[in-house]
Amino acid sequence: MPVQAVLDQVVLMTDAASPVEQAGASRADRAMERYACGDADAFAELYDELAPRLYRFAHRWTRSRSAAEDTVQQTLLQMHAARQRFVRGGAVLPWAYAISRRLLIDLGRRGGREELRADGGRDPEEAGAAPSPEDALHQRREEAEARRDLAALPAGWREAFELVKFEGLSVAETAEALGITRGMVKIRTHRATAALREAVALRRREALLEPVAHGAARGDEPGNAGEGGRSR
Repeated sequence: MPVQAVLDQVVLMTDAASPVEQAGASRADRAMERYACGDADAFAELYDELAPRLYRFAHRWTRSRSAAEDTVQQTLLQMHAARQRFVRGGAVLPWAYAISRRLLIDLGRRGGREELRADGGRDPEEAGAAPSPEDALHQRREEAEARRDLAALPAGWREAFELVKFEGLSVAETAEALGITRGMVKIRTHRATAALREAVALRRREALLEPVAHGAARGDEPGNAGEGGRSR
């Protein structure tokens, strides 16, 4: 889902994962249990549940299709290598995101994150029917503004917000993925949501006031009859 589409819902957001997200997490947990117990066929199901989520997560960090795909591959390889240590009855999503996050942090430390952004790869979920040129320009501007709002958050706030709001993880799962307490997840998510609400509200208020400001600059005030007219 594009960043703007999520931020547009910030005011109405709740912390509960959708039934679809919860069902997907359950399927992934069951598939991982079978895979850890030696059922090689379970990997295909595990891949189907995890790969799209991990790709979205990595793509938001790197803005690079190739880097996101590499991160997904490396994450799954590490999970494969450690599969026998998976705790039966545990949740696989926090583990997968924790691995992916470590890989992305390492990439950033190597100076690869900004360089890879030049790739410009577009998230497949953002592709769709071609809009009109005017709509496309408007969408690009809104998406860029939304990404700037998200990027302006402190890193800890942003990570918690993304895992809860974009990826649908529970507070407990996010805490496990980030290695922090549940209370800290709630605090960071709340603060990020408040900051984004303020940014969205400010941007919309400025958009509403902009025509008024332009009119005042042109002298379009009450009682001004315009060029050649007479004011009363």
